[in-house]
Parts: sequence; C-alpha cells; structure tokens
Amino acid sequence: MKPLFAKGPSLGVRLLVLVVLSAALMVVDARFESLKPVRSQMGLVLTPFYWLADLPARMWDGMTQQFTSRSELLGENEKLKAEALLMQRRLQKLAALTEQNVRLRELLNSSALVDEKVLVGELIGVDPNPFTHRILIDKGGKDGVFLGQPVLDARGLMGQVVEVMPYTSRVLLLTDTTHSIPVQVNRNGLRAIASGTGNPERLELRHVADTADIKEGDLLVSSGLGQRFPAGYPVATVKEVIHDSGQPFAIVRAVPTAALNRSRYMLLVFTDARSPEQRATDSAEAQEKVDRQTGESPIEAPVGAASNTQAPVTPLVQPAQAAPTATGGEHR
Repeated sequence: MKPLFAKGPSLGVRLLVLVVLSAALMVVDARFESLKPVRSQMGLVLTPFYWLADLPARMWDGMTQQFTSRSELLGENEKLKAEALLMQRRLQKLAALTEQNVRLRELLNSSALVDEKVLVGELIGVDPNPFTHRILIDKGGKDGVFLGQPVLDARGLMGQVVEVMPYTSRVLLLTDTTHSIPVQVNRNGLRAIASGTGNPERLELRHVADTADIKEGDLLVSSGLGQRFPAGYPVATVKEVIHDSGQPFAIVRAVPTAALNRSRYMLLVFTDARSPEQRATDSAEAQEKVDRQTGESPIEAPVGAASNTQAPVTPLVQPAQAAPTATGGEHR
C-alpha cells in the first residue's frame, strides 16, 4: 500500500539544486549569447507586471508632487510679498530719514541765524500716563542740559526740560495741561498766552479779547517775554476763532506746528545771554582774528557797521549761567 503523502527531496537539497542552477545560468548568460532571446521574451512578458507593481508608487509620487508644487508656489508667493513689504519699508525709512535730515538742517540754519547753540537729542521714552504729556530724551546734565531749556523739532517748539538726570532728561510738551507759553500773532504782533489742553493736537489762547485782530490761519510764534523760550520760533497755527457777543473773551483754538507725537529727533536750544551789541562786537573781533590767521587783510568798515560783518559765532556762555529761573512764567 502506497503512503498517503509521498516523501520528496528535503528542502536543503532543493535549495542547493536551485542555487547551483542559478549560478550555472548566470555563468552561461554572462559568457554566452544563447540565453539572450529567452531573457528578452521573459522581459516582454513581465513588463505589464512591472508596470502594475510600480503603479501605486507612481500615483503617490504624482499626488505628492502636485501638493508639494502648490505648497512651494504658496510659500514663494508669501516670500515675495514679504520681500516687497520689506523693500517698501526701506523706501519709507529712507524717505523719512531724508525728510528728517532736511528739517534738522533747516533748524540748524535758523538757530545759527539767531546766534543760538543747539544740541540734537533723540526720543527714548514716552510717559505712559495719558493725562501727562512728557517724553524722555537721551541728553542730560553731562551734555549741558538744564531745567527750563527750550526743546523744538523740525517744525517748531515742542516744550521745555522739567527734569534733568545725568544722561537723560524729561521734557514737558506744550500741550500738557500745566504748560503755558507767551506767544504773539506773527501777522500783527498781538500778544497772548497759549495753554495746553491735554490734547496733543490742540492749544488754547487764554484771555483774548473778543475784538482782537486774530483769525483762522494766523501763525503764532514765541514772543520771548517769559525769558524761557527764544523769540520768533513757530508755536501753533490758529485753527478756530469763536466770537460770543455775551462773553468778553473769544475762544481761540490752535494746532501746534511741531509734530509732538511723531518727532523722534529734536533740538535743545542754548540761548545766548549776550546783548546784541556784545554779539556784534565779538563777531567783528572773531572775523579780524580769522583774517589775520589766513593772511588776508581785514576790510575796514565804518564805525557802527560791525553788526553787518559775517563771522562765526564765538562760544556761548556755559549752560548753567544761561539757565532761566524757575519763575519763567511758561510752566505752571
């Protein structure tokens, strides 16, 4: 009786036979051309199976590439937008720096015309109290800053120094409710007192007669009567004049010419305490000294014409001597 399951060669024998056969086929295929047609026919038969086996991978790669391309395009678009904004910011900064440079140059020129020494300071802090208009600048006692020193920007007066520290100072702005400044209408010389309202874009003129010659658009300049601010600097422009027949005083509102809440750089003014005659004499002496040093003969001028001589301004008095008293009248 035959067994139910015939016992064949063992697995080891089968593996050995297959290995020997594979080695023989590789040797024959490498050294002879007899198996080339067979290999070609087998490749043709197996090509569909290769394609089907590779189909999932190719589909996955296609989908991944599509989504990746979309993501790359979106990322590149965002990058270009950011670069465009960056370039616009740089252009704006350059324009702002150019305009700021022009304003500072204008201020320096105007300060030279009135024989005043100035110091450029930079804003480094703003008082967080909304009811107090004060700023902090990077110049202090080590730089010669003193209490009550006038501060202006490229457009006009900003305020005065109310606290001096070694390397920083605190400036009280014109629009603070505790601040007042004597002004005059540039058109006709009408004098008044401009007081802060707590609004960074508004000043009020106190005790202006209802019949006073003042109208919208008039430029208000510092009068210098308080011995605190130099005369002739722009302070504000009249925006509104309200006349009430039942009231003895008109309501006059003005807009500060200085950019109180936008200026970053400002000038601290050192007022020259010398008389006009002394300044003219010092200028003439300085011009003669320069002429002697350069070997040029000084031009003789008639007596009393020294005030017209163009000469560099001699050093001013020390800031401590030029500092006004605390009763200047502008800071209440």
